[in-house]
Amino acid sequence: MLSTRQCVGCNLQGVDLERADLRGVDLSNANLTGADLEKADLSNANLSGANLTNADLEEANLTGANLQNANLTRADLEDANLTNANVTGANFTGADLDGVIGLQR
Repeated sequence: MLSTRQCVGCNLQGVDLERADLRGVDLSNANLTGADLEKADLSNANLSGANLTNADLEEANLTGANLQNANLTRADLEDANLTNANVTGANFTGADLDGVIGLQR
């Protein structure tokens, strides 16, 4: 995934990607349920349709990311940067949005 910069529809449930460089990676429709993405760089990443239920995205950089129709139910987005992110149709039910930067809903 890190070399090809894509993992479309793949199952990454519960993986530890803390501080990972995922800039521009295509993770559309991926299962990232419970994944640890704390402080990960997901700037300009494609997360459209991804399942991020219960994912840890604390302090993650999601600048310019595509989160269209992503499921972020109960995700921890505390202090994450969502500047210029596309969140159209994204589900933030029960998500921790404390300190989130740039969220335009």
